[in-house]
Amino acid sequence: MKVLCTTPDFLPARLDAGELAFTYFKSARRPGVGTIAKGWRGSLKRRGFAPSAQVWDFVQFCLAVCAADLACLRSTSADGWTRVIELTVGLHEPLRWLPFQEQLEALLKVLTGDYWKLHFVAGGAAPPDGRPVATAHDCVSLLSGGLDSLIGGIDLVAQGRRPMFVSQLAHEDSQRQRNYAAQLGGVGSHWQWSHGISFSGQRETSTRARSLAFYAFAVLAASRVAADPVQVFVPENGFICINPPLVPGRVSSLSTRTTHPQFIAMLQSVLDGLDVPVRLELPYQFKTKGQMLNECLNQPLLQQLAADSTSCGRFRTYNRKHCGRCVPCMIRKAAFIAWDPARDTTEYVHRSLADADKTSGPDDAMAAALAVLTARQKGLDRFLGASLAFAEPAARLAYRNVLANGLNELEALLQRDGVL
Repeated sequence: MKVLCTTPDFLPARLDAGELAFTYFKSARRPGVGTIAKGWRGSLKRRGFAPSAQVWDFVQFCLAVCAADLACLRSTSADGWTRVIELTVGLHEPLRWLPFQEQLEALLKVLTGDYWKLHFVAGGAAPPDGRPVATAHDCVSLLSGGLDSLIGGIDLVAQGRRPMFVSQLAHEDSQRQRNYAAQLGGVGSHWQWSHGISFSGQRETSTRARSLAFYAFAVLAASRVAADPVQVFVPENGFICINPPLVPGRVSSLSTRTTHPQFIAMLQSVLDGLDVPVRLELPYQFKTKGQMLNECLNQPLLQQLAADSTSCGRFRTYNRKHCGRCVPCMIRKAAFIAWDPARDTTEYVHRSLADADKTSGPDDAMAAALAVLTARQKGLDRFLGASLAFAEPAARLAYRNVLANGLNELEALLQRDGVL
């Protein structure tokens, strides 16, 4: 699977057989060539963005990876999942990136589970050269419309911080993101962007690299914050950060690494090497979702907004309703039980796990039950397997505790619904 991402001016007249191509920010007006973020660079200039070359190339790199991730179908790979992707990335300053090739290939393997071969060449757009306007913000915080990012924003504001919120546009969550940002930060405290990847043909639905666009947007927003380094908060509960496979067969296909501490550390190392003044923070990596709810610093505001947030991994599939049975939905339900069950007024397609339809898709409730039973009968370490092999001994106990507490929260849900 070969993919090329460049500006239209650097697009070769002929592509290799089977090679897919995308152009940044402008259409090449050629059949079969996709587009990334059409018109976005000009919009950023008008809004006063003037990022450094290394920040801008990080943005272009992330968008190129997202395009390749969407265009390369897992179903065509030898095992139906693991892809071998050769990606040529046009950058403004490609020589700066050459020392990080192997490091980035390893990072992408951790994130997507695929084998990547990267090439960095001239062919990226120059950074937008807008006229920056000073802001009063002192950090950046990701805001997805989900419960964890909502709590993260509430806590930062309660602590006296002045976060700039960054969102990746999602049809079902865009207005929710704007509402949360307005309540927490007021006018001018929110950037909403989309990768704008467009091409003809079938799209890969697993989108393991989609989070890279989120990180690209956060790093870009950080270029407007007068701090060195700029803290970028990634609010995610510890159970989902580690995302241990509930049963062994889920290691590749159903266990994402979007906020995994190992991935975050690898990404931070690349940013440091590129001299991008950003520090990625996982403020809740040792907290369960239930603990986050209980310890939130503004309980009245949380009580007002919590049930409105989204968590479902199949939200679009179920017509913008929570399915009630996927792993994120179960963790959400379990967290509300640990906090205040009466506050969970979420509209679930399956209110109880006991009567959830299991005729299609993975049976997440059964996987959760098997995980709880394995930990109960054979010990937590048997369930965890090698999930914590990445962690230094000093941190391993804290990760072990958050995973044990997360399983306890899930067990309370499974018992309530009669699954256990």
